[in-house]
Amino acid sequence: MSPVRRCSRTACGRPAVATLTYVYADSTAVLGPLATYAEPHCYDLCAEHSERLTAPRGWEVVRLSDASAPSRPSGDDLEALANAVREAARPQERKAQAGGKPGGRGGDPVEVGRRGHLRVLRSPDA
Repeated sequence: MSPVRRCSRTACGRPAVATLTYVYADSTAVLGPLATYAEPHCYDLCAEHSERLTAPRGWEVVRLSDASAPSRPSGDDLEALANAVREAARPQERKAQAGGKPGGRGGDPVEVGRRGHLRVLRSPDA
């Protein structure tokens, strides 16, 4: 027997990448990463068959993602990144909103430059 598990679909010999389990009590088909070992009540599917999977009418398909796979950034992540870049591009506006003079209070260091997330500070005594 081959150590590589194959797709459970008839006449498909491709390697399995996902495991399908039915939860009959909830009318749910759960498709997740390939199980660590084959079980008789689960079905191993190749990439093509797992992408095209549909459930019977009235059933729900739950697709669990593999935590080890690299995730794509969501719209919220990209928007947060864009907002952070906009904020970093306006350091003078932030200083004005924070309370007046660029130097701030008497003993605070003065920001004289920025590169990415790093700041160059000059002591107020210098």
